[in-house]
Amino acid sequence: VQLQASGGGLVQAGGSLRLSCAASGRTFSSYAMGWFRQAPGKEREFVAAISRSGGTTYYADSVKGRFTISRDNAKNTMYLQMVSLKPEDTAVYYCAAAFPIATMSQAQYWGQGTLVTVSS
Repeated sequence: VQLQASGGGLVQAGGSLRLSCAASGRTFSSYAMGWFRQAPGKEREFVAAISRSGGTTYYADSVKGRFTISRDNAKNTMYLQMVSLKPEDTAVYYCAAAFPIATMSQAQYWGQGTLVTVSS
């Protein structure tokens, strides 16, 4: 699976962005999908994950209620809708594909990352 993340950019605190992760190659719907982020000088951290069907989602406590993960298996694309952004959300965001979902932290496939910068 090849993954291409996009949609990052510069936004003011309180603003919104939607990230996309387009997949090609093997069957997209065969994989659970996830978002991770890495801020400067920090380790990569889990943000959100979604099951193969999209029926189950998981969120880090830091983004719960502000971020929404979704997927469109017909379009081979996953999304991360981010609202009420905070400066601490500034990071490079990576998408990942894994099966089973329990292995997401060691996902088999990773995208190249898209930078989100939130100004105060």
